[in-house]
Amino acid sequence: MIGVVGEALIDLEVEQSDARHPVAHPGGSPMNVAVALGRLGSDVAFLGRLSGDAFGKLLRTHLAESNVNLRWIVDAEEPTSLAIVSVDPQGSADYAFHVEGTADWRWHAAELPHNPGLDAVHAGSLALAVDPGGIVIERWIAGLSTGTTISLDPNVRPALLGDRAAYQERLERWLKFAAIVKVSDEDLGWVWPGVDPAELAAHWIDKGRRLVVVTRGGQGSLVWAGGESFAVPAAETDLVDTVGAGDAFSGALLDWLGRNERLRPGDLDRLTAEEAREAVRFASKVAAFTCSRAGANPPWKSELA
Repeated sequence: MIGVVGEALIDLEVEQSDARHPVAHPGGSPMNVAVALGRLGSDVAFLGRLSGDAFGKLLRTHLAESNVNLRWIVDAEEPTSLAIVSVDPQGSADYAFHVEGTADWRWHAAELPHNPGLDAVHAGSLALAVDPGGIVIERWIAGLSTGTTISLDPNVRPALLGDRAAYQERLERWLKFAAIVKVSDEDLGWVWPGVDPAELAAHWIDKGRRLVVVTRGGQGSLVWAGGESFAVPAAETDLVDTVGAGDAFSGALLDWLGRNERLRPGDLDRLTAEEAREAVRFASKVAAFTCSRAGANPPWKSELA
């Protein structure tokens, strides 16, 4: 089983031409990853703090209908977090967050399972970065990392991260226990402005990471694995918007690795460059499919066929 830990929130998508009728989509980067995994057929559990309000009930239903195991869901008293999503005519999205006093950030150590027996854990985005809960999740993942594959997608949201130098320090800590790193060139441009993404990725591989993928939107991905580095082109799509595309990519990447026995720590060590290429091609296909419809709505396995 793959565990995904982090936030589950509501994306209120607003058309710039008519802000009077926003549409509520279940969202949050980690939850989107879990949904993608469940729809692709992976055995996946989501570890999140979900409110009992109407939006929290919507999130529970969305996860359950996407075949995501809810055994470690925490029933939170706080309200659901909101992200206001504005989509421009080219399909790109901007986010404004309403998160003060909401459910996703109030983790306590006792709410996370001891020795859960997971093959891999995926984390990143806001729940790992926002205190007081962020440091609780970080310590939990670090404790698992000696026997569990840790997958990281920083999914940077500058509006909530505060000081850049402090975030750099946190991200450097996470990179020490992550075996798989998927990050966008846009994220790297904010965290380390002016630094070549290839230089960063090569450094991470030298420090023990097994698979590093830098996504570049329509320009495809750069990949480091199996002693090689190479580019993989983006899959073609009829673009509606890019909401959730990176999360679908992460979920599909983990799904491919799991199905092909390259996800557990010892198996990941044997990942070849050609296998990594196939995994990223599959992830690109799933991300492209997600871009072809509104919101974070990754495809089911049957749709890909």
